[in-house]
Amino acid sequence: MSPIRTLIMGAAGRDFHNFNTVYRNNKDYEVVAFTATQIPDIEGRVYPDVLAGELYPKGIPIHAEEKLEELIKELDVDEVVFAYSDVPHEYVMHKASLVNALGADFKLIGADPTQVKSVKPVVSVCAVRTGCGKSQTTRRVSLILRDMGYKVAAIRHPMPYGNLVAQAVQRFGDYDDLDEYECTIEEREEYEPHLDNDVIVFAGVDYEAILREAEKEVDIVLWDGGNNDIPFYKSDLEIVVADPHRPGHELTYFPGEQNAITADVFVLNKVDTASPDDIILVRENLRNLNPNAVVIEGASPLFVDDPDMIRGKRVLVVEDGPTLTHGGMKYGAGYVAARRFGAAEIVDPRPFAVGSIATTYEKYPETGNILPAMGYGEQQMRDLEATIAAADVDLVVIGTPIDLTRVIKIDKPSQRVRYELQEIGQPTLEDILKEKFGK
Repeated sequence: MSPIRTLIMGAAGRDFHNFNTVYRNNKDYEVVAFTATQIPDIEGRVYPDVLAGELYPKGIPIHAEEKLEELIKELDVDEVVFAYSDVPHEYVMHKASLVNALGADFKLIGADPTQVKSVKPVVSVCAVRTGCGKSQTTRRVSLILRDMGYKVAAIRHPMPYGNLVAQAVQRFGDYDDLDEYECTIEEREEYEPHLDNDVIVFAGVDYEAILREAEKEVDIVLWDGGNNDIPFYKSDLEIVVADPHRPGHELTYFPGEQNAITADVFVLNKVDTASPDDIILVRENLRNLNPNAVVIEGASPLFVDDPDMIRGKRVLVVEDGPTLTHGGMKYGAGYVAARRFGAAEIVDPRPFAVGSIATTYEKYPETGNILPAMGYGEQQMRDLEATIAAADVDLVVIGTPIDLTRVIKIDKPSQRVRYELQEIGQPTLEDILKEKFGK
C-alpha cells in the first residue's frame, strides 16, 4: 500500500512534536506539509531534513493555514492532523467539516503515542486556557521541590520561531543564554523567572532529545506547559490550572477539557479577583469532569514597586501578548493594578499602534484598550517600542512576566507589576508534593 499522505495543522509546537513522535520514522505515512497559524511569520519555512529524518531528505514545507483547502487538493492529502491548542471545540469541528468535505480524514492524536516516558519523575503543569497562571504555578512547584532537596529543571513547551536546527535542544542556565539564542519576548517571559529562581530551563524542537539531556542533570523534571496543550511527557503528577475569570471555558476549549479530565490536582487560581458565583461554577464544572482530582484554591496577589506613581495618572497598560490575543482575556495584572492603585485613566493604545501591533488589533479586535506585548521577532519588538513611544500618557504600567525595559526602550516613566501564586487554605501544593515525593 502507498503511504498515507498526511498534512499536519499546527503553530510551530505541538505539530512538530506529533511529527517527531508519531510520523518521523513511520513508513506508513508521508507528511507532505505543515500549516501554521496563531504565531506571526512562521509559515514559508521548511521543517529541516536534519530534524525530519531520513524519510524526508528535502525537509517538509510549512505553509500558511489560509492555504489549507488548496493544499489538500494540490497535494492529494488523505489525512489532516489537527495539532495546535487553545481554540473552542466548535472551531475544531469547523475545521473537521472543511477537511471532510474536501475528501480527507480529520484526525486528533491521543496522548499516549506522543507522550515520552522519562527515567526521572515528571510533574506537569498545564491549564484549561492560556493565561490561567501556569507560569507562576510552575515557579511555585519548582521552589517547593528545590526546598525539598531535589534538583529540578523546567522543560518549557516549544516556541521555536527562529532557526529550527539551532533550536533543536536548548539549555538556558543564565541570561547570557537568552541572548545567545536570540530569544523573543514570549520566550523570555517564560524563561527569565525560572532563571531568577536558579532553575535551569530546557526547550526547543526535539522533546525526546531535550528530555534525555535534562535527565542527566536533575532529579525531577518539571513540564511547563504552553497554551492549554496536554503534556509532552508521561506525568507522575499532573497539575492543571483553571481561571474563574473565564467560567465555562474549562468545558469548551480544546484541549483544555482533556487536561481537566486527566488532572491529579486542580489549582483554581485568581479567586481573590473573581466573583464568588464564577468561582463556584468553575469548581462545579471541574468536579463534574474529574471528581477525583484534588482542588487547591490560589490567589495572584499583585506587587508594585511604587503604587503611588500610578495614582491620578493617565496610564498605558501593557500585558502578556498571547493571553490577550488567542487567550481571549480582556485584561491582566497590569489593568487590575492600574484600577486598584487609582489611575485617572487607562488610555486606549489603538490610535498609537504601528506596524504589526496595528495588525494584531485588526486580527484580535476584542483586545480593547490594553497593549499586548507582542514580540515574536525583532520587527514586532520594534513596533511595540514605537507604539509605546507614540502613546500620549504619563506612565506605562507593565503587567508582563518580564522587565520589558531589558529588551525594548521605554521612553516614559513605568511601573512593573509582579505576581506570584499564593495558595489559600488547605491542601497546598507543598502538601501534595511532599505526599508524592517526600523523602
